[in-house]
Amino acid sequence: MRNAVTLSWRIACLSVLLTYAVHAAYAAELPPVVALQKQMGAPARAVPVYEPHLSVGDRHVAIRYVGYPAVDVFERILGRGWQNRAGTVEFRALDGFVSRLPVRRFFREKAYLVFARQDGGPFTVNNIRQNEKDVPLAPYYLVWDNISNPALIAEGARNWPYQVTDVNLVTLSDAALLPKGLPPRYREGAALVKTHCLNCHKVNGFGGEKFEGNLAEIAKDYPEADFLRLLLVPAAERDDSTMPSLSDRLPEAERRRIAGAILGYLEAVPVLP
Repeated sequence: MRNAVTLSWRIACLSVLLTYAVHAAYAAELPPVVALQKQMGAPARAVPVYEPHLSVGDRHVAIRYVGYPAVDVFERILGRGWQNRAGTVEFRALDGFVSRLPVRRFFREKAYLVFARQDGGPFTVNNIRQNEKDVPLAPYYLVWDNISNPALIAEGARNWPYQVTDVNLVTLSDAALLPKGLPPRYREGAALVKTHCLNCHKVNGFGGEKFEGNLAEIAKDYPEADFLRLLLVPAAERDDSTMPSLSDRLPEAERRRIAGAILGYLEAVPVLP
């Protein structure tokens, strides 16, 4: 059942939203590839990965890219001690996609900023889940070593931003996503929305810049069954959809549980200007 939002709750939430900000500790535009190679002072290395945009089900497609360890690039462009300035690394892409990942993850798992294929082929990818072909990856593409760490395969491609132009260190607040008065039972849904939706979409001003509109407002106006189908099988809901489905690497029951939690949160959170 859809939740009604009281006037007093809207006023309280609006106050929180106006004080919300993404605080940038350091912002850096990535240099052209040739300039980065000079800055790095070492040859780029081959980076073999299972390409998640091409891999479906149990079929893993291996691609060898060329690039540098992400932490080494950050050291060059953000400066020494970059990991102590903020808790989150933000990647901004040409198409408005925004990816925000914890700093600590880059010391726990191996990530690389790549800029070419080792075989000299086009630096593009077919994004199967978004019905897109020959998508340019340049100037930079963040990839993860999911061959030596197979646990990363279940994530799919959600933490693999391409067309990356800027790397920023930021401090985030979830105030816009968890306004005062929102029952605690929706916290998991908020976290799932941030994980699966807010690279491209926004909720109350928080998120990516690929699509316009407040996702909370869109969900409230969407028939529930259709919205769940959109999350699980986007192409079944919209023939021309470029939205990726929830990862097919997860058990189907878990995918449906996540979809339900996302919708429940979006129905409950107030829509603010």
